[in-house]
Amino acid sequence: MKPIGILGGTFDPIHYGHLRLAEEMLELARLQQIRFIPAGNPPHRDTPQVSAQHRSAMVKLAIADQPAFMLDEREAKKTGKCYTVDTLRELRTELGSTQPLCLLMGGDAFLQLHTWHEWEHILDLAHIVVGYRPGFTLAKRIHNAPPKLLQHYQQRLSSVDYLSQQPAGGIAELAIPKLEISATLIRSRVSDNRTIRYLLPATVANYIYQHHLYTSC
Repeated sequence: MKPIGILGGTFDPIHYGHLRLAEEMLELARLQQIRFIPAGNPPHRDTPQVSAQHRSAMVKLAIADQPAFMLDEREAKKTGKCYTVDTLRELRTELGSTQPLCLLMGGDAFLQLHTWHEWEHILDLAHIVVGYRPGFTLAKRIHNAPPKLLQHYQQRLSSVDYLSQQPAGGIAELAIPKLEISATLIRSRVSDNRTIRYLLPATVANYIYQHHLYTSC
């Protein structure tokens, strides 16, 4: 059974860095689908600059031309803190105990996994697929991680093939070229009345301008 990928984030706004990461993971991890889940009230980050409704709308526009990408608004519609482990529990209930799930993240996020709510239970619910820039594997940085995270990494490091053989529990690494684009950069350029063309889909740029998002006035 081909795994389903889960990609969370504030997407404030979504841009080509997010989309390229997802496209690479879709192919390299042999996923059937990736669900984009915009955060509503993220516990580990500052409050997003624009509403969850706007951020979800931008994600919907950005992924419209890729049938394997799907918008999941469950976190955006909640008012309280949204924890990844709770979202995965909901998905596991909906999709069944045998469907492989892959939580997609970058290397920096993985190295902070031990700070997440009920983080050890995440691996009971899903695999973790870590994308890193070629030449910067987790193996070169994990030695400074807390002992429990290091232990999970060493014991659970798996191949891509394993992701479709079990519903959860593995950690896989994928070398993915990184686009040097950030949401912070885009917000700053909009505020400064500078072009954001080619940093994100034109449909998303048009939405930002139409709704006067990220402006300083």
